[in-house]
Amino acid sequence: MQVWIGRNGERFGPYEEGEVRQWLRDGTCRPDELGWYEGMTDWRPLGELYPDDRPAMGSVPPVPPPFMGVTDVAEPEYAGFWLRFGAWVIDYLILMVPFTVISLSMGLGAAMTTLLSQFENDQAAALAAYAAALQPITFVLLTLGFVYYAFFESSKWQATPGKMAVGIRVTDTEGRRISVARAAGRNAIRLVNAFTFLVPMIFYVTAAFTQRKQGVHDLLASTYVLTGRADKTVAAPAPRGGHGGSFDA
Repeated sequence: MQVWIGRNGERFGPYEEGEVRQWLRDGTCRPDELGWYEGMTDWRPLGELYPDDRPAMGSVPPVPPPFMGVTDVAEPEYAGFWLRFGAWVIDYLILMVPFTVISLSMGLGAAMTTLLSQFENDQAAALAAYAAALQPITFVLLTLGFVYYAFFESSKWQATPGKMAVGIRVTDTEGRRISVARAAGRNAIRLVNAFTFLVPMIFYVTAAFTQRKQGVHDLLASTYVLTGRADKTVAAPAPRGGHGGSFDA
């Protein structure tokens, strides 16, 4: 079993249970430091998790040294631009199927035929009629795309099918699953893509330069895109206050 340790506002691990027990016995870890392993609902003091390995009564354990040689801070790996671009391409191809069906059922084919037949006679009128015909289609497609991204990114998978395919997921700044409201806000920002060409490029290109590889929509919604699928990643939950104390990692 693997155990995470909370110390001085940082989250370390995971470590093998035997190592943690030994550290308790020799004073490398203190009984009042917090621990967590998969299946627990909250962080608990190590002395409560492993009472048989607590120092003897009356003895004062030394101040624990740093985890020399084993300091594996649980720092997430942020998904880079090209991984995210690959996910976008896959999602785009997936959405093209319902987009095409909906567009044709709403008269896109007829609108294009009318445009071509009228273009030679009155280009301005033909283009205006075509744009008017596209408005309801565009609205439906934008709504479908919005629901697609907001639903999947707030789901237990924390990722659209495209993101799952390349092995990345969306989280909040604590590494947790985002709420429906946050997912909706994040993707509402992305809807600006429909109104200008320059801005969406800026939205995504910033992921190649920001410290945590965040796009503009990630920065505004306080989200990260991390490597690793949600169903393959075990993340220690954010510790809560209560018996034994807490820490803010």
